Amino acid sequence: MNDETLSVELEVDGRTGVVTVEQDTTLVDVLREEFGSTAVRAGCRNGDCGTCTALVDGRCVKTCLVLAGRADGASVTTIASLGTAEHPSRVQRAFMEEYAFQCGFCLPGMLLAAEVLLAREDDPSDAQIRDALSGNLCRCTGYVNAVRAVRRAAELRD
Repeated sequence: MNDETLSVELEVDGRTGVVTVEQDTTLVDVLREEFGSTAVRAGCRNGDCGTCTALVDGRCVKTCLVLAGRADGASVTTIASLGTAEHPSRVQRAFMEEYAFQCGFCLPGMLLAAEVLLAREDDPSDAQIRDALSGNLCRCTGYVNAVRAVRRAAELRD
């Protein structure tokens, strides 16, 4: 380590690791390059698209906007730990049932935003759902099915 690098400890999807990175390295790059996570994507790199979204200590964060050093000691959850193909989370199930995605590029942000909202609100209004999803861009399906999917997920129980 030198003046231009720093040591960062993270727990990513239940796996703890310490990495040495340059001071200007973003969290999305550490997650992808150092932890091998493909569940976060480096899309726009300016916080507009939401594909780099992860939960950092339980909060939805656009990881392209966070320097890795600022996340030192944090617990990071990506969509990789939400569920599996055999046992999807209720939000994942609802998105599949409501055909709320096509290419999947927007899914990290959409799913995590929905998970956080439903952890806070048992029966969110459409306005609350739209607000929660507003930080994510989707070019394939728009947002009607995504709103319907979050509403459906609120009805489901894991």
